[in-house]
Order: sequence, then C-alpha cells, then structure tokens
Amino acid sequence: MSVTSDHAGRQAAARAQSIVNDVVITVATSNGTGSQSANLILMRAIFDMGVPVGAKNMFPSNIQGLPTWFTVRANEDGWMARKRDADVFVAMNDESIAEDVAGLQPGATLVVTKALAGHVKRDDLVVHVVPFDDLVSQVCKDARLRKMVVNIMYVGVLAHLLDIEMSAVKGAIHRQFSRKATAAATNTEAAVVAYEWAKANLTPSGARVLRRSNKTQGKIIIEGNEATALGLVFGGITVLAWYPITPSSSVCESCIDYLDELRRDPESGKPTYAVVQAEDELASIGIVVGAGWAGARAATSTAGPGISLMSEFAGLSYFAEIPAVIVDVQRVGPSTGLPTRVSQGDVWKAYHLSHGDCKHPVLLPGNPQECFEFAAESLNLAERLQTLVFVLTDLDLGMNSWMSDPFQPITKPIDRGKVLSAEDLERVGQFARYRDVDGDGIPYRTLPGTDHPLAPYFTRGTGHSEAATYSEKPKDWKNNLDRLVRKFDTARKLMPRPVIETAPGASIGVIAYGSSDMAVKEARAMLAARGVPVDYLRLRALPIDTEVRDFVRDHRVTYLVEQNRDAQAASILRLEMPERATAVRSVLHYSGLPIDAQSIVDGITEQEAMS
Repeated sequence: MSVTSDHAGRQAAARAQSIVNDVVITVATSNGTGSQSANLILMRAIFDMGVPVGAKNMFPSNIQGLPTWFTVRANEDGWMARKRDADVFVAMNDESIAEDVAGLQPGATLVVTKALAGHVKRDDLVVHVVPFDDLVSQVCKDARLRKMVVNIMYVGVLAHLLDIEMSAVKGAIHRQFSRKATAAATNTEAAVVAYEWAKANLTPSGARVLRRSNKTQGKIIIEGNEATALGLVFGGITVLAWYPITPSSSVCESCIDYLDELRRDPESGKPTYAVVQAEDELASIGIVVGAGWAGARAATSTAGPGISLMSEFAGLSYFAEIPAVIVDVQRVGPSTGLPTRVSQGDVWKAYHLSHGDCKHPVLLPGNPQECFEFAAESLNLAERLQTLVFVLTDLDLGMNSWMSDPFQPITKPIDRGKVLSAEDLERVGQFARYRDVDGDGIPYRTLPGTDHPLAPYFTRGTGHSEAATYSEKPKDWKNNLDRLVRKFDTARKLMPRPVIETAPGASIGVIAYGSSDMAVKEARAMLAARGVPVDYLRLRALPIDTEVRDFVRDHRVTYLVEQNRDAQAASILRLEMPERATAVRSVLHYSGLPIDAQSIVDGITEQEAMS
C-alpha cells in the first residue's frame, strides 16, 4: 500500500492501455450523512459526458447510521445491470470497511479515507489514501456540515483518477443544488480542492478511464417510481389513496407533486382530483374500490405487506367487477423481510390475490418508459375489464436511477369501457348488470347518479344473478364464474404484447420480466460470445397469450429468469402449458441484490451441462 505522487509521463503511459468507458464504482458511506447528493452528482457528471450510466443504491431500512452502498456503472454499450464486483471502491464507513476490503477483487482500485487506512492489509489492490477530514476542514468551517460536505470530495478525487471532466462535475453540482446557491458554492469548492489535491498526490492506475462520448444524447435519467407517478397522472387518475410503505412511497409522493402542478382547474385553481392518505393499506384499497364504483379512475401504491392486507378488497373488486389499480413495488418478504432489498416475490400472490377462484391482470414494466406507459394503461384496462389491475414493479426499477428515452405523450383516448348513459338506457330499453351481452365476458355498467329508472343496481360481493339480485342458486354461481373466465380470456388480447429478440440457430429460449431485462440482455451477449445463441422473450403482462405459448413450443428448452425462490412466474406458465411443463426450467435469484448477468449465464450453462 502506498500514496504515490503524480507523474505526467507515467499517467500517459498507463492511460494508453486503459479500458475506456467501462467501470463500476461503489461508494460505502453511512446512511443519513448526505452522501446521496454526492453520488447522484457523480452519476450525473458521467451522464453529462455522454457515457451511458446507471445506479444502484443499497441502503438499510433504518433512518440513519448503518452502512449504505451506492454503485454507479458506466458502460459505453449501455449495460446497466448490476455487476458483482467493483472496479473502483470508495471506503468511507468504519462499520463495513473490513468486509468491503475483503470482498474486492485483486487489482481493484481502493480510495480510502485516512482514518480507516489501518484496516487495509492487502497488497494486491491499488490503494489511494486520502486525508478527507483534513481537506474538508479547509473548505467547511461549520463542523456540523462537514460530514455532508466531505462526500463531494470523493467525487473530486474520482474525477482525477478516472478522467471525469471537472466541468461536468461542476455542472452536476449546480444542477443538484439549483435552489441552494450557498450549498452549490460550498460543494463546488470542496470538489475542486479534492481534485487538485488528488492531482498533486495520486497517480491513477490508468486501468479504467472515462472519455467523452455521445451515447446519452436525447436521454433522461429518472427513477421508475417517478415514471409510474407520471403515468397515473397522464392516464387520468382522479382519486389516489395510499399509506406510506417502502419502496412504493415515492410513487404517491411524486404523483401528488405532479397532480398539484398539472391538475388544477384553470379558472378556479382548485384541484380536479382527490388524494387521501389513509390510516393503513386496508383503508386505502377500500377508498380506491369505492371511488372506482362511483366512476372515478382510482389507484393506490404499496408493497408486499400492503397487498397482503388488501386481499379481501381484491376479491370484491374481482367479483363485484369494480375498476381499481394497485401499483405494487415489490420488496423482499415474507413478513417484514428486507424492506430495502429487491425481489419479484409477489407475482403469484398478485395474480391470484384473494380467496376462492380469483385471477387479476398483471402489468410487468421492464424500464421507466414502460412504468409510465403501463401506469397510464392500467387505468384504461381496469375500466375496460371492470376489475382490479396490478402494475408490478420492484425496488430496483422503482427506486434506482435509470437512463431512458424521453416519454412520448399519451395519445390514446381515455377508455371508460362499457358504461351506459341515460340516453343509452332509453335506447336499449333494458339493463342487467352482469349479463354477457357481447360474448366477451364483460358486462355493461352504469354509474351512480345516472338519471334513468333502469340505471340502479345493487352491488354485492355475495352470490348474484346476472340482474344483480341476490342468489344462491348453483346455476347463477357457476354462470358467473364461467363468465369471469371468458372476461379473463378477453384480457389476454388486451394486455401489452411480449417483446421477442431472436438469434440465428437458437434452440434455447429465455423468458424474463421486469427489472431482470437488462441483466438478461447482457447475459445473451455473454452467451453469444461463447457460441451459445439464445432467443429472448420479455414477458410484459399476465395472463399470457399465444406469443408466449408459441415461444415455449418452438424451443427445446426455455429458461424462465426471475428474482424469487419459488419460481412463481414459471409455475404460472407450467399451469398454462402443462404439456410443456418439463421444458420450462428456472434460473432463480433471491439474495435481495438486483440480478446480474453472470448469475444468469451460470444458471443456464450449469443446467445445460447436466442435460
């Protein structure tokens, strides 16, 4: 371990053999010390240099104090999935330093604060010891603020070590603190002081550097939860009911901000929407179902524990046929589980939520753009199908920052489904709430307040006839359940179609969904480099339709990649296609960390070797 002085000739020679625009940077700090701003500035600076970038924030579920890790991956080819190992590691946390250093691969670069340097015993790392505490004292005279300002200093050091342009760093600082001029000035000064110190005292290894590119032109950076909120607003939501829960809270928090900005009467200035923060998840779904019955476009957001509480109302929405939307940002369970870790463990539960024979349409966005589009479309589907619709994301997609194309305006007209007005009722002369008039399983409905004697009906979760009268007759019960199956089959044709990518000569198929998409795409490239071509179908909704069935039938074996222990989506697929059940294999990842490409490659190659 050594602190080396700068030497221009050595730097130039090292950089001549550098890996360009392909680096994983992980920063270990303490939760609640303000490091998130510095980490976002680091990400934004790289993005503003035109290099594709993504971020993963692994933070504890307490408010502050425990270790937190923020990983930035910059990659010229646009690979944004998590990688197992960091190329550059910044160690600022005394609780995790021993484990962090032990986990680094030989040859990695370690930037460590001087106070923790004694914990570094390895001689196979490129180590840079930085006196961060001394440097921040030069810039920040307020001792209370130093624990926050010191974070921007590792950004300055990394700028020197990786050739990040300081103009990009300064621009990112001013963007982050656009409404706080004093904070912007202080952080800029701190970043420059750290950069100049590093320039004078540290020799970069030159193994990896960042160079200006043009791959981010026209792109945006956004979190999936914010994109989902925008989709609900542009989809025409009128009632939002919610109860805070990690990792879904920012869906409703963002939605509230956008509603306040965009959805006020231009003349009176009054809101044209209603937001209710309920006392719990059970109350929030009750409000949504009630609002949907009254004719509102209503939604809530929650996580796994929340939908457990919502089970009975889910059945009411299904059986009484009331439009409702639940956005479920999945986290690790069961029980309290790991509230700030990633899982796709709610697929089976969301699909079947409630007791008895019950199935719900599920939308599975795989990127922020689809979070936006599917959130908007979920409101249409809920009203078209007169049922509960789930939008299933997860913590990785929802709470992490993703590079995305800008969202296109929603041009599809709002679809209220089969709603009869007073004029319609007068024309047709009859109305039975649960009668299948068109053969698609979807009945017609009226809204409360429709001024016509045929309009009223009694809404009930008990047995009912097609005229909505109470019934315990076996024939009525069976007819209702059979019609709901026909409606579910109609839903198959209305859901977003899967995305299919093929490779010449492939006999292996891969199916994945949600945030696994980026890792699967990278894994396909890795397998192709080994001479193993793989076709890929990205599932974007349940129930499945013909494209998925054909894909499975057309391949010798299909690997379904998902982030849960029990192969939940694979189980659904095997039930849908029992004749191909043995040809559907699982690649499962359930550590709580986002799935990585290498795990997928290993999962497929190991099973192929045993075939």
